Amino acid sequence: MLSVLTRFITLLCLAFLAAYIALANWGADFAIAAGMAVLSVPLVYSYINLARLRKYVLQDAVENMPLPSGFWEEVFFRLQRLVRNLKQEIRTVEKQHDRFIEAFQASPNGILMLDDQDQIEWCNEIAERFFGLNFKRDALQRINFLIRRPEFIQYLNRRQFEDPLLLERMGADANLSLMIQAFPFGQKRHLLLVQDVTDLQKADAMRRDFVANVSHEMRTPITVLMGFLETIQSLDIDKQQRDQYFDMMMSQAQRMKSLVEDLLTLANLEANTLPAPLQEIKIDTLMALVRNDAEALSQGRHALNFEISTPCNLMGEEREILSAFSNLVSNAIRYTPDIGAVTAKWSVNSQGSGEFSVTDTGPGIASEHLSRLTERFYRVDRSRSRDTGGTGLGLAIVKHIANRHQAQLLIESTPGKGSTFTLRFPKDRITS
Repeated sequence: MLSVLTRFITLLCLAFLAAYIALANWGADFAIAAGMAVLSVPLVYSYINLARLRKYVLQDAVENMPLPSGFWEEVFFRLQRLVRNLKQEIRTVEKQHDRFIEAFQASPNGILMLDDQDQIEWCNEIAERFFGLNFKRDALQRINFLIRRPEFIQYLNRRQFEDPLLLERMGADANLSLMIQAFPFGQKRHLLLVQDVTDLQKADAMRRDFVANVSHEMRTPITVLMGFLETIQSLDIDKQQRDQYFDMMMSQAQRMKSLVEDLLTLANLEANTLPAPLQEIKIDTLMALVRNDAEALSQGRHALNFEISTPCNLMGEEREILSAFSNLVSNAIRYTPDIGAVTAKWSVNSQGSGEFSVTDTGPGIASEHLSRLTERFYRVDRSRSRDTGGTGLGLAIVKHIANRHQAQLLIESTPGKGSTFTLRFPKDRITS
């Protein structure tokens, strides 16, 4: 403040001095003009600096403006420092904002920010995909105008967000199950969190189906056993008929035993996600074991052919591989009519992959069933499920064994001509 006052007094002194000299030499008019001229110099200088400041402000380049001398130097210096600090703060806020946006975009969940009128303030790409939105187009649109499901509109209107809302058949293909929950924040705003629970819903449905199928598969043999037992207890029957009942009961008990064994095998395979060990398995010995089981099951009713076109061995878990091979062969025998043919073949293809294929002359399978054959208890023809003697778990077991050995299960079938099931093993599991 003292510096400004000193400069002002100095300026006045100069003006009076100039006026006095002009008065002494040229008269009063020149004295006034000289005084005014001295006083106008800082005004002109200030105007020039203000014009320069305006220019740099319009160019948003105040921090790059050259500093003037004199009184305006300190003013411009402080202004430049203030602008630099403000811009640095803005850049810091923008970087934080960008990081938040990147984090929200990286989230596997859909995120929507709604204002106090339920208008979309922002949403990430996952939310756009879930609901078919386009943020640039739909910004500031009311969310209930874009998602018109009655249960969702009711959920928003109730304003009771303690529990989430499940919306099914969502997405472009109407195959998504979405769990939605709103979280209040700010001034009557809401964060809408959307989670894709399609896989969880499918797993839950599979669990319910699994329990229902196991109950169904066990109910029939238990009912048969109880019926025969009640008959034997309540009726006086001869030895031949009693022996016949006992044989039937043994058959049903064996069926339950097979079902329990397959369930335990499947449970163990699902629990063990590690790759199968690299233990050498002799293919000729394995094929001989599979052939013995096949002949016992067929009892001469089918033409069985077993071929080894490429002598080599397989690296894996022998017990699991034997189970997979036997399941494929036994399935082919069960679903191939009498006098039909079943061919099991081991070979190495041109890429060096090992292949075990089973071809039958059975009724074949329609294409719409092929993708579901490895589901537990899935049967193409449920009316034949009791006749074949299978548990409905064989191909599910084969699929898990294939995954443990990095193998592929390939299925080809033509209705009326038969089917071919192929297990293709990677070449690093094949040894000479």
